[in-house]
Amino acid sequence: MAVYFTADTHFGDTHILRQRGGRYPSIEAHDAALIARWNAVVGEGDEVWHLGDFAAHADPAHCAAVFERLNGIKRLVRGNHDSNRVLRLGWAEPPVESVRITVRAEDGQSWRLFLAHYAHRAWPGLWRGTRHLFGHTHATLPDTTRSSDVGIDAWDDAPVGLAAIVARQDAATLIPEELARDAGRGA
Repeated sequence: MAVYFTADTHFGDTHILRQRGGRYPSIEAHDAALIARWNAVVGEGDEVWHLGDFAAHADPAHCAAVFERLNGIKRLVRGNHDSNRVLRLGWAEPPVESVRITVRAEDGQSWRLFLAHYAHRAWPGLWRGTRHLFGHTHATLPDTTRSSDVGIDAWDDAPVGLAAIVARQDAATLIPEELARDAGRGA
């Protein structure tokens, strides 16, 4: 079983089309493409952590239909657009606001993660090697050596595995410890 991360799919949200830069001519094309990209990456037995904004402005029936078409064991960290129509879907566990987990990557290494919809300047475990994955920013914040946006806008419209996330964080030049230390000094 592989573990994947994603965010900001915004299924059923016609407002997102403009933000996605005209990549999709309609919300139907958008949703179909995102479902296809998801299922091309995620197998039935894989786990997916969705870090918020699964759907917006869609009716409950549409949300449920999309959810059922997506492969994997799905878990939700609630985003600002995730109302009851999303929260009531068949998530593997009740949705959470944030969570700390340990995941074994494809290479066998274990990683401590702090998952939230919103990007944090500092987070639990930062100084002990915990990495932070988030959504919400639609790829507008640069990665740091310990944090990154896992939303579809940052990852070619598909869920992403931990090895790719860690590699991108390791290549980043911003250091979160310095950002947090500067914030604490009022810089």
